[in-house]
Amino acid sequence: MRFEATVRGRTMQVEVRGGDGRYTVTIDGASREVDVAGAGPYFASLLVGAESHDLGLEGRPGGFTVHLPGDAIPVELAEASRGWAGPARRAHGPARLAAPMPGRVVRVLVGPGDTVEAGQGLVVVEAMKMENELRAPRAGQVQQIAVREGQPVEAGALLVVVG
Repeated sequence: MRFEATVRGRTMQVEVRGGDGRYTVTIDGASREVDVAGAGPYFASLLVGAESHDLGLEGRPGGFTVHLPGDAIPVELAEASRGWAGPARRAHGPARLAAPMPGRVVRVLVGPGDTVEAGQGLVVVEAMKMENELRAPRAGQVQQIAVREGQPVEAGALLVVVG
């Protein structure tokens, strides 16, 4: 999965590949192997090269905050990385919400036929030991739910269609 993240005013291109706790993370062309072990729903232990990092993850609108001992680092995600938009959103026709990265569907928050508002949570996907609530790109009615709870998904997999 490729996305854009801004940390302390610096915008970076990020690519994450892998799964099952072993990832290759490339930031602005520099790659690192990262092993991730969950330490609860909002905590993770990362092994980056020979360095170990324990951190907390707090989701918030527009991204998340990484909590390290003595520091809190806000990470802003480009709108498409949050699951709010695709590369070319259209004003008319159904909006297709796709998985921003490989993961597992934790919760489906809506059902077929439900009326949703723009920004309303639709699906929660766990990726890299972090739960991400993916939101409606616009107001409308849920036309299709293409996944079920517990299902693994690849980056780009269709999750929900809102018409």
